[in-house]
Amino acid sequence: MTSPAAELTDLLGRVALRDRAAFGDLYRLAAPKLFAICLRILKDKQEAEDALQEVFVRIWHNADRYFPDVASPQAWMNTVARNHAIDILRKRKPGGGDLDAAERLASDDPTPEQNAELRSEGRRIDNCMKELAPDRAEAVHRAYVEGDSYLELAERFSVPLNTMRSWLRRSLIQLRECLAR
Repeated sequence: MTSPAAELTDLLGRVALRDRAAFGDLYRLAAPKLFAICLRILKDKQEAEDALQEVFVRIWHNADRYFPDVASPQAWMNTVARNHAIDILRKRKPGGGDLDAAERLASDDPTPEQNAELRSEGRRIDNCMKELAPDRAEAVHRAYVEGDSYLELAERFSVPLNTMRSWLRRSLIQLRECLAR
């Protein structure tokens, strides 16, 4: 039995070659998590569904740009989804979605094995986040989980925009080093 990461890497490679069957399998495996990312950021079910479709169009067109040596396949797809959802937020008028809609959604709960893997990875990330300075950790969380822009973060922490970019870049390097240990 292959690992989920190996299976996703294989599917992305086949999608890069325009294999429609592989694309269907990739959608079946990755859509629930990518939808959750879009929904968490956009806070609107319909908008998240539309965003998910666009995310998969981007994956179809850019699968050849995925390099297994740089990131895991799930991390790469998560980044595509997160960046697209943030782009939608930036285009959106001020306001927000209905959080109650998120609670009414049917859940595609992960399997017990996936839960164990997620908890383990989550603990590793939490432990590495604790190694960051508290303001850096909060900035990373707000940027990459909540979708705050660099400008919003710079204003929130009362630092110049380029300083915020440096904070985030250095923090991500520190997190990558920690997770590699």
